Amino acid sequence: MGRYVPPDQEGVMSGNQLHGKHALGARANKLSQGILTVRFEMPYPIWCIHCPKPTIIGQGVRFNAEKKKVGNYYSSPIYSFRMKHVACGGWIEIRTDPKNTAYVVTEGARRRDTGEDKVEEGDIKILTAEEREALRDNAFATLEGKVEDKKRLEYSKKRLAELEDLSEKQWEDPYSLNQRLRKSFREGRHARERDGVVTAALQDKMSLGIEILPVNHDDEKKAKLIEFGEPDSAKALARAVSKPLFSSRKNPPSAQYDKAKKSKRRIAEDLAKKKVADVVADIRGNTRASIDPFLLSTPKPTQKQALIGVKRKREVRETVPAPSAPSVLVDYDSE
Repeated sequence: MGRYVPPDQEGVMSGNQLHGKHALGARANKLSQGILTVRFEMPYPIWCIHCPKPTIIGQGVRFNAEKKKVGNYYSSPIYSFRMKHVACGGWIEIRTDPKNTAYVVTEGARRRDTGEDKVEEGDIKILTAEEREALRDNAFATLEGKVEDKKRLEYSKKRLAELEDLSEKQWEDPYSLNQRLRKSFREGRHARERDGVVTAALQDKMSLGIEILPVNHDDEKKAKLIEFGEPDSAKALARAVSKPLFSSRKNPPSAQYDKAKKSKRRIAEDLAKKKVADVVADIRGNTRASIDPFLLSTPKPTQKQALIGVKRKREVRETVPAPSAPSVLVDYDSE
């Protein structure tokens, strides 16, 4: 018998029937072959074997998969999900396993071994029907299983007894244990309070707006290895202060004449010596940068070390004018 159609709806066609389309759209393009495009979510991480380098596809990654029925397990259908890996273009197929209530990778990949399927100590292994039948038929296997169960039971009892003894030993006197714990906490609190007072005083003294961390032994060792320059090295300090900011690169005519007479090898040696001398002079001139600013007592500049722009008080009985300061910031005449 055909489907009953009401008289008032005879000859009426839906929009999909009129345009020759399916209600599921592009998902049902291969419906005639028994294939339906669905959204498949990866049940566990797998390794793609099509990629040039080992590539893992994580759990939960979704694909547009072709769903197809490929068989039955008793009355439960077995479905196949076939999808393409976008990175390499290889096809991966995963099927349902109603027997073990799981998914099985059948093509294009392999399951990642995370160790979850391994039977750990204390776990109960669920046997399949074939394994149970083999145990029934094999008397020695049954005997070995009983011996293993007895050993496991004895080990579990021994372990539980050890844990109980340890717990009783630790909590035999809860009052004394709590007293020792509170005492150690009080001592640590007092030490933390003292360190906090010292840190706050140091921050106020140094006007530091940053947090000072506790003392570290490694920092102490590194600090002891640092050697500061001599604080009374007035000569080096004066040379660093009076060093001109800009230097003229033009050589006098005599120097150019002497340089033209030298050979190439001699010129290279002189340049190397000059570079070494410049580095040594820079290190000595910058000595004040490595001097501890808290141990340095800046010497008073003498008359020869005075800088231009600093006014000096003239004495009343002075009859001879003081000589001009030879130290300048630049080695050329200012306008």
